[in-house]
Amino acid sequence: MSRFCVYLGSREGRDPQHLEAAERLGEALARRGHGLVYGGARVGLMGRLADAVMAAGGEVIGVMPDHLVEREQAHHGLNELVRVRNMHERKASMAARADAFIALPGGIGTLEEFFEAWTWQYLGLHDKPIGVLDTAGFYAPLLTFLDSTVEQGFLNGRTRAELIDATDPVELLDALEDRLDRDA
Repeated sequence: MSRFCVYLGSREGRDPQHLEAAERLGEALARRGHGLVYGGARVGLMGRLADAVMAAGGEVIGVMPDHLVEREQAHHGLNELVRVRNMHERKASMAARADAFIALPGGIGTLEEFFEAWTWQYLGLHDKPIGVLDTAGFYAPLLTFLDSTVEQGFLNGRTRAELIDATDPVELLDALEDRLDRDA
């Protein structure tokens, strides 16, 4: 079983397409026999994703620092809720448990975690595939910006090509599974 680390918002956002995409991804992960590693909240997109995985019979591991357990309303119905001391331990624990990474819509925390995982890949600290789910064009401006960093000579085209992006959860999962199979 592969585990997918998903970074996403502890808020729902304004567009219901984000909730639907989180639920579709969660169901697809579980039905394909994959586990979920995520930030451990029961609210927002995070809670919807975890609930969808569990409803489809999948394994869910949440990782949350002690200081956020109450603030982010920890999900106590998971297969495992790992409590850590701080955000650094959270990110390291999530990455160590994951075989691939996905970013769904979210705020600055989502972006920070996603970019750190991608940077770790660039630096050769892991070779796990990374994807972005561009639901309703949420990440389109960021993807355009990243393409611009290649054009401007600040990002290697090969590094940009390592980032898989798709607008559909199943399409993204297919591409990430292909990368996992290729690298196996």
